[in-house]
Amino acid sequence: MNKSQLLFGVIVAGVIAVITLFSSLFTVNQVEQALVLQFGQLQREIREPGLYIKIPFLQSVVHYDKRVLNINVAQQEALDLDQKKIVVDMYGKFRIVDPLRFYQSIRTEEALTSQLSNIMRESLLGILASVEMSRVMTAERADLMRQITAEVAQRTRQYGIDVIDVRMKRVDLPTENSKAVFDRMRTQRQQEAAGIRASGQRDAQALRAEADKQQVIIVANAHREAEILRGEGDAEATRIYNDAYGRDPEFFDLYRSLQAMEIGLSGDTTTYVGPPAGDFFRFFGELPPPTP
Repeated sequence: MNKSQLLFGVIVAGVIAVITLFSSLFTVNQVEQALVLQFGQLQREIREPGLYIKIPFLQSVVHYDKRVLNINVAQQEALDLDQKKIVVDMYGKFRIVDPLRFYQSIRTEEALTSQLSNIMRESLLGILASVEMSRVMTAERADLMRQITAEVAQRTRQYGIDVIDVRMKRVDLPTENSKAVFDRMRTQRQQEAAGIRASGQRDAQALRAEADKQQVIIVANAHREAEILRGEGDAEATRIYNDAYGRDPEFFDLYRSLQAMEIGLSGDTTTYVGPPAGDFFRFFGELPPPTP
């Protein structure tokens, strides 16, 4: 063997050694998890990042993403409880939590996307068929999505994944159904408004009637109390008059006569025509004779 053949052999051996070395090394980065397989059988499950060694040519490595992954489901038509069509766009979030089970059941993320999309569609159609459209269009939609998420998660647990969330991105009505649905919703709102107005008017009438009753009661009580106070005042006045009369009958007689004159001759233009004699003028004494 000459030097050329020896050199060639060394080069070939070196190339084989390098290839063997590189074939035995592999890396797992921070967002990955890996399975080391030998003839399809699991040898190791790797979840931590780093540089690892395997038996070259006999063992293979399968990498799976351990981040939260998204899946978008194409626009889907569904029927609600009233057999009305709605158009729904969906998306989901999931994570591979058991790479070995994932490998044994479904193998690739592409296959999972297809299978998971079908399961999400079936769950969506099944749940929406049992509810009215009004629930889908309101805040109650969050409860429906939690039901769908729970059902999808239960059905896909066998694949070694954890379904975190399923959401509706968009909910629309088909063009042919929009007008009919909107007209029905408008009618329902009008009926609700009419009911609220009727209830308000009924309550207003009840309050008004109660206020009128309370007014009558208050006025009647006020009149009664006024009559009582007036009667008590008249009685007190009579008592005072009687007491005054008992003390000085002549002065009391004069006082009452002046009151009678004040009432009978009231006003600046009152004229009395008659003789000055009589009890009405008895406290004025003898009047002088008229001037000729």
